[in-house]
Amino acid sequence: MKILVINSGSSSLKYQLIDMDGEKVLAKGLCERIGIDGRLKHEDVNSEEVVIDAAMENHAVAFQMVIDKLTNPEKGVIKSTSEIGAVGHRYVNGGEKFSEIVLSNDDIVAQLEDSIEFAPLHNPAHITGIKACKEVMGDVPQCIVFDTAFHRTMPKYAYLYPLPYELYEKYAVRRYGFHGTSHKFVSQKAAEFLGKKPEDLKMITCHLGNGSSLCAVDGGKCVDTSMGFTPLAGFMMGTRCGDVDPSVVTYIMKKENLSPDEMADLMNKKSGALGVSGISSDFRDLDAAVEKGDEKAKLALDIFVYGVKKFIGSYAAAMGGLDCMVFTAGIGENNAMLRDRICEGLEFLGVSIDDEKNAKRGGNREISSDNSKVKVLVIPTNEELMIARETKELVENLK
Repeated sequence: MKILVINSGSSSLKYQLIDMDGEKVLAKGLCERIGIDGRLKHEDVNSEEVVIDAAMENHAVAFQMVIDKLTNPEKGVIKSTSEIGAVGHRYVNGGEKFSEIVLSNDDIVAQLEDSIEFAPLHNPAHITGIKACKEVMGDVPQCIVFDTAFHRTMPKYAYLYPLPYELYEKYAVRRYGFHGTSHKFVSQKAAEFLGKKPEDLKMITCHLGNGSSLCAVDGGKCVDTSMGFTPLAGFMMGTRCGDVDPSVVTYIMKKENLSPDEMADLMNKKSGALGVSGISSDFRDLDAAVEKGDEKAKLALDIFVYGVKKFIGSYAAAMGGLDCMVFTAGIGENNAMLRDRICEGLEFLGVSIDDEKNAKRGGNREISSDNSKVKVLVIPTNEELMIARETKELVENLK
């Protein structure tokens, strides 16, 4: 079965076509600047990349361009859309109604429109992508995979905020967590790498990128995660502040005369590494600035490392032990220096990494030292493949 995986943004559409017989990527690409002017970047199985500048009035037009490219008589990777068994869509947060993958239909889409408020920056774009696929591909099964689904195994005492309980009952205010597809993929891959059953492991997965989150995985199930009602919570990120005293929010709003939307913009887009350093949200830029002696860049990295360490310690305590730590995503997979700094001082938990192993790049690998009680791994994430696997399983179970 061939699965087309779609991740729609407000003006973008990212895609991968995966042949599930061998889980091979046949083609992938990105439509960007949708509704502005339009650009399609497409790469096929032979790594031939093409860039096409063409008007994309809306997502349906963009999606049709993708289909035309995939089925091109000369260079397409499939002959027609009949070869596509299903489409798998990423969806950030469906609220409490959706705790697992669902097959899309008109009723489901209507319910999803009621969940827009849970992720107003992402959910409308996902719905637009689902509708665009329906318009172009007709009755091909479309499955919706939720970023929050993996975290729905958290116990109530972990996901409930200590606010008046009626606010949870009325508005579903609770911890949802995000990056769930990534945390699920790497936790499963880590168990496979170690030759263990997920049920036998206490694991902390560290998805570290411009947006970052940690997840405590006990027995293959999420028991806690650092992001909360929104992806703003947790430790400092590229442009997000992470956890702060809630009174700081109202204090700054009064002092700076900011509206709620302006304050949300400050915390989501102007804070974090960018806000502290005044330089960049890209950690590579911060590394370069530190080498030149920039103190604020160093401070930003110090805050990030300290925040990650605190969550690791608290999750080890919450699970009553730790067998494995996994680093993934842009920073987690590629920044050896930050991995080293995060693990430094965790020897009391049984964490020790090997400098030579840590310096290597690429692939699934262990970086812990021979005497480390806790296995420390680097596992490249693959959210698209995880979405494709879940989509395939759902569609096959419908037959």
